[in-house]
Amino acid sequence: MTTAAMHHSERHHLESHQVESHHDHAETRPTETRHVETLVIGAGQAGLTVGYELARRGRSCTIVDGSERVGDPWRQRWSSLRLFTPARYDALPGMPFPSPPHTFPTKDEMADYLEAYARRFELPLRLEERILRLTRAGDHFVATSATTRYVAERVVVAMAGYQTPKIPPFAAELHADIVQLHSKDYRDPTQLRPGPVLLVGAGNSGAEIALDVVAADHQTFLAGRGTGHIPFDIDGALARHLLVPLLLRGVFHRVLTTATPFGRAARPTFLTKGGPLVRLKPRDLVAAGVQRLPKVAGVRDDAPLLEDGRVLEVANVIWCTGFHAGFDWIDLPVLDETGRPRHRRGAALDAPGLWFVGLPFLYAASSTMVHGVVRDACYAVGQMEAGSARRASGVPATPPGPANSQARHQSRRAPRS
Repeated sequence: MTTAAMHHSERHHLESHQVESHHDHAETRPTETRHVETLVIGAGQAGLTVGYELARRGRSCTIVDGSERVGDPWRQRWSSLRLFTPARYDALPGMPFPSPPHTFPTKDEMADYLEAYARRFELPLRLEERILRLTRAGDHFVATSATTRYVAERVVVAMAGYQTPKIPPFAAELHADIVQLHSKDYRDPTQLRPGPVLLVGAGNSGAEIALDVVAADHQTFLAGRGTGHIPFDIDGALARHLLVPLLLRGVFHRVLTTATPFGRAARPTFLTKGGPLVRLKPRDLVAAGVQRLPKVAGVRDDAPLLEDGRVLEVANVIWCTGFHAGFDWIDLPVLDETGRPRHRRGAALDAPGLWFVGLPFLYAASSTMVHGVVRDACYAVGQMEAGSARRASGVPATPPGPANSQARHQSRRAPRS
């Protein structure tokens, strides 16, 4: 492929992201109907944990995922990505993570671990099976893929809210020669043209990719407001043994939750702006040669326009601007005006039997970290089983409270993990 053709392809790919994804809900004609007790949508750390916990209780389920292999969403991230949590916190129930406990696994090590986990416990997977629509018929949920109609008593949507890249509409006004990528599609600097690179969004993804790009001898700009940073080196000896456990298991896992005033106050910031820089500090970026800039406000003369009025001449733009939730395929009244599920600790408020696991700050700041996902998944399965037991005994279920209720369930202590 020629360079010009490559740039045209990348631009077309980017522009396809600029309209929020809406799956074609036209009538599909699946060739098979499957009746399942619990349908789990997503075979990442959340879905595999749910499958394991259900199997441990003697319950059946089917786990569907659109990927070719378990772990592919990890494999498809940028090449230098490492987890922010050490291996001691990255294991799923029943199987240790095969790395020294204080090391930070690579994204490929995490992907391979998830694949090995599914294989070891013989979890009931159906890969390359993307759910196009989820609705309800009577007492059952109906999930439809291109080939199969699943009729389920319960559904767990085990997916993070990072499905559809969020890119500002003015991106389409940039000059056609500027290579544009979203962080979801960035792999390494070989995708870029020679010349300056602008990263839009100064959270963890933007900062980490900026360091990757500047190391490849690109003049590198990082635009956007800072998100704060962890005030210690997570790779240091003291941090590995004391500060990281205190932060991950203490602050993020037990203090910043929807059950505490601190967590409820911090939650909106985490959801809209992201968490603080974990591995990097602003000084690390400056020392590496990354130049910090104000927020990008638009486009002028085919080039990025900063909010201070400057116009930046660059050859590449990487949008580290976050994601839409990407749940438009859920044809049920469970989403709010932003497209996020209305739930109480994962339980959909307006669709009993529908659960969400893997969402940012579902219960705590750690809900996007593996150990937080595991806790949320175990809680969901426990509550589903408790509900089944109540129905079997004829005890009426407790009606759900307000969305992400901060009032009624605060007195309930979260299970320790």
